[in-house]
Amino acid sequence: MELAIKTERLTKIYGQRLIAVNDMNLEVPSGSVFGLLGPNGAGKTTAVRLLLGLQRPTAGRAMVFDKPCGPNAVGVRSQIGYLPTNPRLPGNLRPIEYLDLLGKLCRLPREVRKPRISALIRAVGLLGATDQRIRTFSTGMCTRLGIAASLVADPPLLLWDEPTAGLDPAARRFTLDLIRELGRTKTVVVATHILSDIDQICDHIGVMHEGRMIFAGSMQQMKQRLCRHDFTLELEGALDDVQALAQKVTALKGIDAHSDADYTLLVRIADGCSRSAALAEILKLIDASNLALQAIHSGQNATENAYLQLLQEDEAHGFQR
Repeated sequence: MELAIKTERLTKIYGQRLIAVNDMNLEVPSGSVFGLLGPNGAGKTTAVRLLLGLQRPTAGRAMVFDKPCGPNAVGVRSQIGYLPTNPRLPGNLRPIEYLDLLGKLCRLPREVRKPRISALIRAVGLLGATDQRIRTFSTGMCTRLGIAASLVADPPLLLWDEPTAGLDPAARRFTLDLIRELGRTKTVVVATHILSDIDQICDHIGVMHEGRMIFAGSMQQMKQRLCRHDFTLELEGALDDVQALAQKVTALKGIDAHSDADYTLLVRIADGCSRSAALAEILKLIDASNLALQAIHSGQNATENAYLQLLQEDEAHGFQR
């Protein structure tokens, strides 16, 4: 498997007091959309800055496309498009002026630079704002321009730190759709604490907690860690009828069920049993009852539950960490 990013025992300590990144081992496959997930203060931004060479590690090393990262690794940085959280942009410039400046700094010839900037302005939806000064831009418009800036040099690796922070629903949807589209041709690393973003766009995930990488793998592996109910059935009717249904479902071979206070039936199916056959039997029991089926969910909130379980396990380990 070709790797876009690899870190070995990467550590960053500030002033002999704060351990921001702690002995981190990470592998990001090339061509993946990788979610770097963790609560605020987990060390995500520091990890990104170490990959960019904006800071020196205290110990360990980081590699991008098999080349070491560091302050002098200009060749590595040329392979990376970086989007910081809430990017601060030169307010006196207009969008095209700013992107053209970046293109010149990247030493792109005019015949490459000009059509690429035009295409990027259109792609991020800023055609109607090309005559505005950047200081007049909203948060969403600045994020869109920051996205365009990260793509000027057409890098194979994108590092985006909290790309949906502070965005309204429309701008957030645009950003997530764009990440999904870019993931077809590039490696994209998205650092965020928003679980729903990760669930929608990522195929691989790393979870950081207190500077440590406590999990790294595919989204499927993340969800497989969780011992969860296979189905959640939303029902309409009397609570007594829901509880009676739960008893009948539990009497079926290889199925366990219980109801909760909001008229839902939580169903777990034993390993080796057919999920489709079990569901068919449950639907027959519902049809014969006084209940109406409103919705069926499979693996509901699996990512969120697996994430919370990881954090709880890491905190419980104490000195074993």
